[in-house]
Amino acid sequence: MNLREKYQKEVVAKMKAEFGYANDLAVPRLVKVSLNVGIGKSKDDPKVAETAENTLKRITGQQPVYTLSKKAISAFKIRENMKVGLKVTLRGKRMWDFLEKLINIALPRVRDFRGLETKSADQSGNLTIGFKEHLVFPEIRSDEVEKLHGLEVSIATTANNQKEALSLFKYLGFPFKNS
Repeated sequence: MNLREKYQKEVVAKMKAEFGYANDLAVPRLVKVSLNVGIGKSKDDPKVAETAENTLKRITGQQPVYTLSKKAISAFKIRENMKVGLKVTLRGKRMWDFLEKLINIALPRVRDFRGLETKSADQSGNLTIGFKEHLVFPEIRSDEVEKLHGLEVSIATTANNQKEALSLFKYLGFPFKNS
């Protein structure tokens, strides 16, 4: 059973029982997953941006979009409209496939992983996970890597608060630290 089927068959029923929702559509659901890579530190080296772009493309199967700086900051040597990062937004089937890979393959491969912090879910019901190295994803082979970079995964939900979101994520199988 894949993650989407698990959500429809098991998670909706558990959430309705726990929070007393009137119908299935009132149950919080996942909206999108955003992956971000910041390339601001190594903005002078075009190879880093190219590596980050190829990494995101391989991990998600989608073409990333460059994020541009909104204003100039002289202390960071950034000019307005300068490329400072890359992002990809996943929805639908690609989102569910990515989350399955994240839960079952990528998170267990993180060195010294003891579970996600419950405080990584915000008050709006969204979860953000940061990776120091992009090597945890199965599409990236360690012998091909020239430069390491981190990335951030943000999962947006329709949950009204942190408690609902944490229940949703736990029922989906996200490994949280025992609190």
